[in-house]
Amino acid sequence: MAIEIERKFLVVGDGWKAAPRIRAIAQGYIATLPASVRIRIQDGTATVTIKGEVAGLVRDEFEYAIPLADAEAMLRLCPEPPIVKKRHEILHAGKLWQVDAFEGALAGLVVAEIELERADEVITLPDWIGREVTHDRRYRNSSLIRSGLAGLPAPDAGLKRGAG
Repeated sequence: MAIEIERKFLVVGDGWKAAPRIRAIAQGYIATLPASVRIRIQDGTATVTIKGEVAGLVRDEFEYAIPLADAEAMLRLCPEPPIVKKRHEILHAGKLWQVDAFEGALAGLVVAEIELERADEVITLPDWIGREVTHDRRYRNSSLIRSGLAGLPAPDAGLKRGAG
């Protein structure tokens, strides 16, 4: 069974912006509860991903490549417009961090994720990492697509709107 072990953080400052690798991503959700079914187009390739509910940091994740034309058609089936974001990939202390700078209705939200090998893995945080939001469901993309920025805490609670 495929699993995902991931931690998620808000981003502060601009230190992450020097990342040389940037990917454009559009993703929509056909379903968000109880499991999410995501369609993603990234760099001209497409995937469908099914994610289960969280048990701590660990959850089931199944991801499959699909034809680009199929993904474009599936995105039109999604009840909400796709999330659009730029993904910056940054190596820090031997680990790959993915920093997503959201666009459109979510502009100003910048979130970093790191995938782990074990739930108890110790990581070194970059200086641009802010508050951890791993366990805050409001920061899941499947929640953001429904609630947008209105569903998040006020900017003085750790979200730096207008960044990115």
